[in-house]
Amino acid sequence: MNDVKTLLRPEESEYAPFYGKYVQLVGGSDVVSALKNNIGNTTELLSGISEEKSLSRYAEGKWSIKELVGHLIDTERIFAYRALRISRGDATPLAGFEQDDYIANADFDACAFSDLIREFKAVRESTVMLFENMNSKAWLRKGNASENVVSVRALAFLTAGHELHHVNILKERYLVD
Repeated sequence: MNDVKTLLRPEESEYAPFYGKYVQLVGGSDVVSALKNNIGNTTELLSGISEEKSLSRYAEGKWSIKELVGHLIDTERIFAYRALRISRGDATPLAGFEQDDYIANADFDACAFSDLIREFKAVRESTVMLFENMNSKAWLRKGNASENVVSVRALAFLTAGHELHHVNILKERYLVD
């Protein structure tokens, strides 16, 4: 495919500075392929974690592995929703969200870890289809989320990079390999 989805990385003006760390984690410019490839790597990594280990935290007050996966699911849904709204030309400013409140109210630790992995995979497959089916005009549209300008293209990179950021945390802090 030789279009804007595979040839262009977002410019720094297309996302809040805080999100630059996520964009930088995504190699290349074909973010749809990155989203597809990452899910296999991530689900394979997660599948090697036992139910018991999924409740572990790397420090007191930090999320469990289940909560981290729940956070990935919630954030991906929110980023995809933002991308949908903006891609369709909806100029309504979109509110931010407080990730710790989401975790506190979700009770991810009560879920079977295998169910969280399946849910993560299903959400990612939906996200990939959303981005795959957007035309080039939609891909470049910009909106406002969390009081910052963001493009649909940037949201795709943020989604992929956010996952990679948390995979790195799993490996470095939770000692998952």
